[in-house]
Amino acid sequence: MIKRSEDRKLNFGAGPASIPEEVLQEASEAILDYNASGLSVLEIPHRGKLFDNILDESKQLVRELCALSSDYEILWLHGGGRLQFSMIPMNFLGAGGAAYIDSGHWAQEAIAYAGYYGEPKVIASSAGERYASLPEWPASIDPSLSYLHFTTNNTIYGTQWPDIPLSPVPLIADMSSDMLSTQRSYSNSAMFYAVAQKNLGAAGTTLVVLHKDMLARTARRVPPMLNYEAQVRTNSVLNTPPVFAIYTALLMLRWTKRKGIDIIQKDNEKKASILYAEIDRNSLFAAVVDRPDHRSKMNVCFRAKNPENEQLFSDFCTQNNITGIDGHRTVGGFRVSLYNAITIQQVERLITLMQAFEDDHKKD
Repeated sequence: MIKRSEDRKLNFGAGPASIPEEVLQEASEAILDYNASGLSVLEIPHRGKLFDNILDESKQLVRELCALSSDYEILWLHGGGRLQFSMIPMNFLGAGGAAYIDSGHWAQEAIAYAGYYGEPKVIASSAGERYASLPEWPASIDPSLSYLHFTTNNTIYGTQWPDIPLSPVPLIADMSSDMLSTQRSYSNSAMFYAVAQKNLGAAGTTLVVLHKDMLARTARRVPPMLNYEAQVRTNSVLNTPPVFAIYTALLMLRWTKRKGIDIIQKDNEKKASILYAEIDRNSLFAAVVDRPDHRSKMNVCFRAKNPENEQLFSDFCTQNNITGIDGHRTVGGFRVSLYNAITIQQVERLITLMQAFEDDHKKD
């Protein structure tokens, strides 16, 4: 059995994110021998029964945890979020055009990729506020649109939609950074997707869930690898899939079910609440997002009021075995990611350090 050191670094990184110790233990054991098969999970045939079982169980757990009917297809694909930014308009951007909600960097990326296949319409944006708030959801949406795309959580600026709204056109949601972090109306979306290095496990695969009706909406002829219907027909095994990443996602889904979405939601609300309270109280720091109802519970973004303290605080955290708190390279500051594997006690440990740093650096 592999033991983890008690002084292992605490990872608040935005991705690859922290993974529960029990999941890491299970994954490490499967690398040596998967289910007493005599093979490593890295060696099992991707078209054999062992991997079929992994796919089947992972899909069943996604369906259960998201309360989805059999009308939804579940895929595990390569390519991360950027490939989905391409595949979505490639498959679905038809003559009616498509609309996008611009809430930050990753929404902008999705819009830019859609521009290769048509002229996406930005129908709401908070760019004018430098994404420090959510854009106002449009009061009316053109029913002729092929789809409406939005990003549920803004990892870089720290905003988050509380739920999935109803839409008169097919709603497509990028849930990469907050899927399974809270109770949600997943069936309000015609399609949603999430990369796996946040709440779903190791980097290397992307979960894609889409209503069967979407498969009839393919707007152009595309190669099978980039065609959702072809991927559904071949059960995500059109080519060699990322077996280990999918297996790790299965372990995370099992862990999520054991803990329960209701408990995960309560813990995430508690973690975010105590950390934002400390940022608002601490004389050295200021939150990026002022409105409490717009603040992300997954990615808490803040800055030092004195820019000279930013490197000092980063170094202080490093000295105390905390990593991953630096903000995205495009905005600076700090970003503390509170994904499901992070515990309340770990957040309290960070808060204690913030208070100690204030004691050492506040003006007399």
